[in-house]
Amino acid sequence: MEANEIRKLKSSEIQEKVNESKKELLNLRIKNATGTLDKPSKIKELKKDVARMLTILKERENDSTGGNE
Repeated sequence: MEANEIRKLKSSEIQEKVNESKKELLNLRIKNATGTLDKPSKIKELKKDVARMLTILKERENDSTGGNE
């Protein structure tokens, strides 16, 4: 998911997507451990998406509180 796509979503929607992605990431890790994962690169991609979403949420939080001033 691209950063500009994430920025178009509401904060609550982003948080929901983070939760869903973390659950999916757990399932992928379990599949990887058992050896049934088809695309191991999906784990890396999903981790980056979660980080992107959390970064955007943090940016919004800092903008609303005025940053570290």
